[in-house]
Amino acid sequence: MNYGFLINNSKCIGCHACSTACKSENQVPLGVFRTWVKYTEVGRYPDVRRNFQVNRCNHCMNPPCVEICPVAAMTQRDDGIVGYNADLCIGCKSCMQACPYNSIYIDPETNTAQKCHFCAHRVDNGIEPACVVVCPQHAIVAGDLDDPASEISREISKHNVTVRKPEQGTAPKCFYVDGHQAALTPTVTEGHSKSFLWGDIPSEEMKQAEPSCEPLLYMGDGEHMVQTRANVGHKVPWHWQVPAYLVTKGIASGTFMLMAMAFIYHLADLGGPTKVAVGLITMGFLALTGVFLILDLERPERFIRVMLRPQFKSWLVRGAYIINAFAGLVALWWGAELAVLFGMIDQVPVGLTHVTMYLGFPLALAASVYTAFLFGQAEGRDFWQSPLLPFHFLTQSVMAGGAALLIANLFVPLDPDFLGLASHALAIGLVTNLMMIFLGEFGMSHPTDTARSAAHKITHGEYKVHFWGGAIVVGGLLPIGLMIVGLAPVAALAALAGLYFYEHAFVMAPQKVPNS
Repeated sequence: MNYGFLINNSKCIGCHACSTACKSENQVPLGVFRTWVKYTEVGRYPDVRRNFQVNRCNHCMNPPCVEICPVAAMTQRDDGIVGYNADLCIGCKSCMQACPYNSIYIDPETNTAQKCHFCAHRVDNGIEPACVVVCPQHAIVAGDLDDPASEISREISKHNVTVRKPEQGTAPKCFYVDGHQAALTPTVTEGHSKSFLWGDIPSEEMKQAEPSCEPLLYMGDGEHMVQTRANVGHKVPWHWQVPAYLVTKGIASGTFMLMAMAFIYHLADLGGPTKVAVGLITMGFLALTGVFLILDLERPERFIRVMLRPQFKSWLVRGAYIINAFAGLVALWWGAELAVLFGMIDQVPVGLTHVTMYLGFPLALAASVYTAFLFGQAEGRDFWQSPLLPFHFLTQSVMAGGAALLIANLFVPLDPDFLGLASHALAIGLVTNLMMIFLGEFGMSHPTDTARSAAHKITHGEYKVHFWGGAIVVGGLLPIGLMIVGLAPVAALAALAGLYFYEHAFVMAPQKVPNS
C-alpha cells in the first residue's frame, strides 16, 4: 500500500471546491490552507493562457519533514501517508524549513504544525479524501500507487506526469498531468507579478520583489510574459531569534575553545580570574542561546520534549544534547572555580580541570558546527545546503570568541598571553570570515534557482545593506582597520555587530524565496 495523488491540470477549472471541502472536513482555520489552487498566466495579450494547479502536501517517499522533526510529531505511515500529531508538536517550525513545497503551516488556534494528512480518517474507513469527492471535474485522483489496477496507476501509465522539485530527492507522490513550468517552478514568476489575489509571501515583501536569477520562459511568441495571479500566503517561519542564537552560540563555544586550546597546548598561564571570566562568558551566552531557541518556539512550554522524547535523526535533537552536555560540563568546572574564588575550597581538582578542557573542546567544537547539519536537513532552503557551512560556523565561533574576550578584558584583566591569543583569533577570524563569505557568495556556483535567488537577495536585493554595510564593512573591513591602529575592543564590538548582520541576512533571505 502506497497512497498518492494525481492531479490533472487540464481538467481543473480553478473553482476552489477542493480547498473549501478540505477546510470543512478538517476544520482548517481561516488564513491557512492544506490544499489550494495556484493561478499562473503566460503570454502577452491577446495570446494569454491561465493555468490552474492544485498544491498540497506531496506525501513524499523520503519526507524531510519527518527526519528533521525533533519530537516525531511528523510521521510516515506504512501506507505512505505523511501525517502529524499536534499534541506532540513543539512549534519549532523546522519541518516548514525542510518542506520544499510550502505544504506545512502553523495552525493559528493550536500554534502547532499541520498539513494535508490525506484525510487519513476517511481513508482508514474506505472513503476517499474530501477533495477527491468534491471535485466537479474529477481532476483529483487518490489511490494506491503499488496497485497496478488502481485508477491512479492506470492514469499515470496513460499520461506524461510531472512532479514538483524532483531535484530535491524527496520522491514526491503528488503527480501532475499537464503540469506547467510556471506553476511547478515558483521562482519562474518571482519578480514579474504586479498584483495578486493572494500573495506567496507577505505583502510588504511583495513590494520589494527581486528579479529571478533564472531566464524567463520561452515557449512561443508572447509566452515570455509570466506571472502568478493567485496563491496563498506563506509566512516566514524563523525570525530574529535564530540569527541571535547563532551569534550567542558562537560566542560561547568560541570563547571556551580558545581557553581549552591555551590549556592543552600550554599557550598561556590561565589564572583564576581568567578562568572565571571565561566560564561566565560561556555559561552566560549558552543561557542566552537557550532563551532565544525557546522564544522562537510556537509552543515554548513544550521545549523540554526535545530532551524527553527525542527523535534522534533530527540535528535539532542532536544539537540540544550537545549543548546540554557542554553546558553541564562547563557548569560543573565553573562552579568549582567560583568556589575557589570565594574561599569555599582550596583548589579545583586537577582531574576535573583536565576532563573539562579535553572533553569540553570537542563539545564546544560540536556546538559550534552542528547547526550546519541542521540547516542541511532543511531541504526547503537550498541556499543553506553549502559544504562550506560547518567551516564557516567554526570560523565565526573563533572570531566571536576572540571578540568576546577582548571586550571582557575591559572589565576583568585577563592573562596577557591569553589576551594575545584572543587578539590573534579575532584578527585571523576576521580575514578568514571575509574570505569564506566571498567564496560562498561569489566563488562557488549555487546549484539551484532557489539558492541563486536567495544569494541575489543577500548581495543585490532586500538584504544588500545587511550584507555590504553590515557584514562586509562594519563586521569585516572596519574591525580589521581598528585592529591595525590598536583599537582592539572597538574592533571586537564591530565584529560582533557585523556578525549579527550577516547571520540575519543568511537566515532570512532564503525564507523569502517562494517554494510554491
